Amino acid sequence: MTGVIIVLDVSGKPVGLGRRLFISALLACAVLVGSLSVGAGPARAGEPLVFAAASLKNALDDIIKAYAATGGGKVVASYAGSSVLARQIEAGAKADIFISADTDWMDYLANRGLINGQTRSNLLGNRLVLIAPTDSKVAITIGQNFPLREALGEGRLAIADPDSVPAGKYARTALTSLGVWGDVVDHTASAENVRVALAYVARGETPLGIVYETDAKQEPKVRIVGYFPEDTHLPIIYPAALTKGATPEAARFLEFLHSDKAKAAFLKAGFTFPAAGVQQ
Repeated sequence: MTGVIIVLDVSGKPVGLGRRLFISALLACAVLVGSLSVGAGPARAGEPLVFAAASLKNALDDIIKAYAATGGGKVVASYAGSSVLARQIEAGAKADIFISADTDWMDYLANRGLINGQTRSNLLGNRLVLIAPTDSKVAITIGQNFPLREALGEGRLAIADPDSVPAGKYARTALTSLGVWGDVVDHTASAENVRVALAYVARGETPLGIVYETDAKQEPKVRIVGYFPEDTHLPIIYPAALTKGATPEAARFLEFLHSDKAKAAFLKAGFTFPAAGVQQ
């Protein structure tokens, strides 16, 4: 493992899963943890350390490489659920930049005086999708009271932990808005972050899952069954900010994240740009 700072939240342990699914979850976490950082070794003095939501991994890896290629220097990234990363920062982890998958966890750190509010901005947006394994024949139209429980059969719905992880919170809100959360709440496979939920479906351990569009696009073993209406949940916004005491090098990389080169990488991955401007 190289340059990874990650703690799995035991409250995010899959609930009510059989032994085979639980073992698969552990393997998925192991693979995810083993591939989370960019560069060789942990961040050294002067090298910015970015704590970023797990769903950003592919795009941000590419952007970090592009930054180095322009002479910007090495940047190390650590990916996990936004809740886990925020709590690590609260506990004293020396991250320089925090990119959350929702505004709540950025607000959590802001309320504790742990970010530089003058540098905060809404960096990206995303969409919430229902996915199935590529070879699945399931077909379902997302709408009010749609038959999600029936589509699951004897299986479970993979979602990130709805009590703490942004993707899971968006999923629960959307399903509640559509009147089906009560039907499936006891038939979910709760994951530590959205990439683990994605792995459940990609491995065929669950017949359906809810992830971000960007996650689905980078995994060839899943397909998008449908898109959740954007009015069924809060806007999916990724705020970014420097932490208190961040290095000057981190400020330069945060600026690069708003560059045309970075925007092209984010767009290629499927992210959107919902709003501009600094959030105080």
